[in-house]
Amino acid sequence: MLDISKGLLISKLYNFLLVVTSLFGYLEWGKHNHSFLFQAEAEVFSKFISDPLAVLHPLTVLPLFGQVILLCTLFQKTPGKTLTFLGIGALGILLVFLFVVGLLSLNWKIMGSTIPFIGLSILAIRHLRKSNL
Repeated sequence: MLDISKGLLISKLYNFLLVVTSLFGYLEWGKHNHSFLFQAEAEVFSKFISDPLAVLHPLTVLPLFGQVILLCTLFQKTPGKTLTFLGIGALGILLVFLFVVGLLSLNWKIMGSTIPFIGLSILAIRHLRKSNL
């Protein structure tokens, strides 16, 4: 019993930390343009109210969808493995893309901002594969 509740707590903690670390992805373009993902998401939400079609893009919709899925698992009694994998996958598309962009442009700020999410994703996947939840 204690092992199961500990496993549930760890799963929920991983899902929470995945959402938090995804918000700190860093974007940089041009000479003076930069933003964290939480700032970009705030802009997407504000534009969604006035012009919903302007924000419909796979690189905006999928990560938001992934965050919502992971947040939903926090309110489940037993976080669903499938939902967690879907959330990681949807968020991972953008964050792995940012990692590759940072790597190709040798921009350590962009690349470094994605490492916590990627590392936690690997740990969460390993935890879910080993657990009997």
